[in-house]
Amino acid sequence: MSVLSCARNGCPHIMCRRLSHTYGYICDECFEELVGTGPTTDIEQFMRTLKKETRKEEADARYDAAFPYMDGER
Repeated sequence: MSVLSCARNGCPHIMCRRLSHTYGYICDECFEELVGTGPTTDIEQFMRTLKKETRKEEADARYDAAFPYMDGER
């Protein structure tokens, strides 16, 4: 059984539910980003772009540091 990892360059997500027989698996986060680029985006070129940390992940990291759990656990 394969891992079903996202085929986008630099994306660490696994267990992706969407599959293109042309482009490979794509995670929900990358799919939403692709949709947000509009209907004329070259999919092959998009899949080669390097996935960067999302704003949500940046915000989570910043606010988790500012407001850590008192018991040190999440």
